[in-house]
Amino acid sequence: MAEGSSKDSKRITEAQDSSVPTLAEVSLDEAQADYLSRLNEALHKLWNLGRNVILVWSPSPGGITVLAIPHYEIADLASSPLDDPGDFGGGFGGDVYDMGTKSFIEDVISGLKRATTEDLRRIGGLLKYDPIEIDLPFVPDLDLDEIDDLVKRYGISYVEDRAVALFDIVNFTLYSPLEQVTQLNSLAYSVNAAHSKMLSKKIDISFTRSTTGDGFYIWNRDRSIQANVNLYHFMHLVLADNAIARRKSRRNATPLLRTCFHIGGHYEFYQSEGLSPTIYSYIVGDVTIELARMIDRALPGQVMVGDFRVPMPDLETGLVSKIDTVEFIRKTQETLSSLKGLVLSGDEIESIKCYLTGERADDGAYSITKYLVTDKHGRTRNIYNAKINIYRKRADPIFLGVRAADLTELEVSGKTVVDS
Repeated sequence: MAEGSSKDSKRITEAQDSSVPTLAEVSLDEAQADYLSRLNEALHKLWNLGRNVILVWSPSPGGITVLAIPHYEIADLASSPLDDPGDFGGGFGGDVYDMGTKSFIEDVISGLKRATTEDLRRIGGLLKYDPIEIDLPFVPDLDLDEIDDLVKRYGISYVEDRAVALFDIVNFTLYSPLEQVTQLNSLAYSVNAAHSKMLSKKIDISFTRSTTGDGFYIWNRDRSIQANVNLYHFMHLVLADNAIARRKSRRNATPLLRTCFHIGGHYEFYQSEGLSPTIYSYIVGDVTIELARMIDRALPGQVMVGDFRVPMPDLETGLVSKIDTVEFIRKTQETLSSLKGLVLSGDEIESIKCYLTGERADDGAYSITKYLVTDKHGRTRNIYNAKINIYRKRADPIFLGVRAADLTELEVSGKTVVDS
């Protein structure tokens, strides 16, 4: 067996480590909070300052069983063929793996952290790591989702269909340090204000964010078509709050933004802070790479949307369907009525229109244009230009984004009409 999987390390007892953070779970009673705290200590000991990653776990009579491997093994496993793929049968979660590629380890990482005991042992056998029994002084009768959330802090997840928005402050590096922190604080306030407004309409968006230095990546922890649509609406409100603040603010106090939105895959992990993982996650992967390259070409004030066609689950029907950019924006327009009545700067929203721009035809109708842009590395990608018009009852409308006619400075290698 691989390093770290000897008989002596196959069972760990309750840890006693003063550096482990305590869990303040106000929603749990005192006993449950104590149970989670004890489990957290055991997982922290196994985590070993970030050396090990917990892939999956399952309940056991004396505690829980976990499968953990050193973090540096993941890349090696992703590029190594499995010895005997036939031993795994139909695969974890019922899917057949493309053996010899990174899909096996990605499928494990992207699946549920909670596995059956049989699946956990099969995965361990293929990866050549023994399951580890964590003995705990209680029967794990806690909410399994609570345990799952805790285990995720000590592992890595892969998501293939999550929407992410990137807010970038234009000319950020040209400002003084005091102006920079003021502008970041202003953007953070707009994010919080947008979240509060959505909650007031009972639109629950469990957002999280990660700083880029001169802006934020923001995504929804929930996964579904509606969750991704809600993030797009959330982006509207952040930009609207920022636009109103810019009208009222003093020079350089409120940032000029450029924004990109894309849906794709990424890894999610919890970075270490001191000797423990934080409660905040970080993401890296195809979707963040695409956003970073898109934002490099975006104009000041522009809202750019990536060209995607991704599978998205419908939580109500359980069906998974392929959604492209044009269809996604149509879905956002269909649900914009849920934002009617929100108050922006003291005045209610009467209506919102969000759309992808294009050229005007002879009959007065507008098409949708897809632009081909080339990044600084010489790589090309397709993007769309988006506009959002917010009409208020007794105040001037708020126009977000850049009109197609004003994209003359956008460096494009080509363009295609995709809809009319």
